[in-house]
Amino acid sequence: MSGTANPRRRRLAVHEAVLLVILVAAVIVLATQTDRFFTLDNLLNQGMLMTEVGLIAMPMTFVIVTGGIDLSVGSALGMCAILLGYAWHNWGFPLPFAIAFALAAGAAGGFVNGWFITRLRVPPLIMTIATLALYRGLAEGISQAHSVRGYPPWFFGLGQGVLFGVPSQLWILLAAIVVFGVVLARTTFGRALYAIGHNETAARFSGVPVDRIKLIIYTASGFMAGIAAWIFVSRVSTTRSDMGTGVELDVIAAVVLGGTSIFGGVGTIAGTVLGLVLIQLLKDGLALTGVKGDATIMVIGTVLIASVLVTSLAERRRETARTAQPLAQQAKGRD
Repeated sequence: MSGTANPRRRRLAVHEAVLLVILVAAVIVLATQTDRFFTLDNLLNQGMLMTEVGLIAMPMTFVIVTGGIDLSVGSALGMCAILLGYAWHNWGFPLPFAIAFALAAGAAGGFVNGWFITRLRVPPLIMTIATLALYRGLAEGISQAHSVRGYPPWFFGLGQGVLFGVPSQLWILLAAIVVFGVVLARTTFGRALYAIGHNETAARFSGVPVDRIKLIIYTASGFMAGIAAWIFVSRVSTTRSDMGTGVELDVIAAVVLGGTSIFGGVGTIAGTVLGLVLIQLLKDGLALTGVKGDATIMVIGTVLIASVLVTSLAERRRETARTAQPLAQQAKGRD
């Protein structure tokens, strides 16, 4: 396994380097197009806006590294938001307990995904499509298209507050990046994730508790969706059942753009952060320059394709050079 892991790590390093170059180039170009883009206030605001997607992208990286997928995270966010608001406003929960209840519901939703995937062998794609519809249906059924407002002032501190000049939720995102990054890169658990994604059958024979690990990461995915829902509600000051619609696409795009292989076995948190930042800055910069939403999606798709192509071409050239070197040595030996 180590023989194949080294080329994969090199390819991922090349991809992240290419992505970093694209990010720097995009920032330079967009900064020349509008003087509102490259300002501290705007950059901090964009960091605040990408927090919910970023929090969910952390466990999604784990899930995709194992070769899985979780399409239900956007619906889980909406469900947790509704449960938070209704538990407090309609069911009489104290607000701190309503928050805890919403987080527990998110973790339970992720656990349901993991249980069906590991115990009943339901493919992750099919299972999470089903819960995408289920959790969104629960949110809409509970809310009946009504929103919840009137939260106490302290509740907005997480979504609208500032700590040491930085939006409060950005500190939570930074903490999540550090924790998930260390777990994936420096722990036995992280190595097990790569082993599962590389060859699940071999991982089982090697004694890796595959089912338990999958159950943990899908539960973590639901829990982080709950945290994202808490921050989202605090930021926008209201609860609606359509919260989180389409978030799963932004999350998966950031993870895949960051170099995590959809087939498993390859990926880093650093790459996911690069993909997340690039997508958010492109959205903001293009909006500030007057580009409409549909065109922005096209640009992001083009960047995604271009980064993958450049990385693939660079790796192909490296493999060609590596293959040609022994042949040249053999020919020289014959001479």
